[in-house]
Amino acid sequence: MKVEDHAVVLIHYVLTNDDKEVLDSSEGQEPLAYLHGTGHLIPGLEAQLLGKAAGDKMQVTVEPVDGYGEFNEEMVQTIPRNVFEGVETIEPGMQFQTANEDGSGGQTVTVVSAENDEVTIDGNHPLAGLTLHFAVDIVEVREASAEELEHGHVH
Repeated sequence: MKVEDHAVVLIHYVLTNDDKEVLDSSEGQEPLAYLHGTGHLIPGLEAQLLGKAAGDKMQVTVEPVDGYGEFNEEMVQTIPRNVFEGVETIEPGMQFQTANEDGSGGQTVTVVSAENDEVTIDGNHPLAGLTLHFAVDIVEVREASAEELEHGHVH
């Protein structure tokens, strides 16, 4: 079976940046299992897997626009420390979930710096603006069960 929309696909992968630094990998773990065509992978990688089959190995380069987007300077903001009510220690690299006005979950932000009464946060995805390089090994491609299709994810 070939990779197509709503197929269950299992892959092993190694993700590197332009400097060949490993950013993520499934090595030593179970393969990543996903339901193709449902937005579980970045668009640039998913598009390159379409039509491939189990046993195929490939190198895929994904530009930021088809990955996690371009880096957006407007998503870096400096806010008052008191916004983090109840949080004693705020350090660079910490991540927080914002809340929408209705109290529901918003987006994840990363602390860039925390000095005196100000905290600089970044709402960009950590891989935004990066060209991503994937080494992919397609382990398995199968039809999704009715339950997997109904739930929108692999069981």
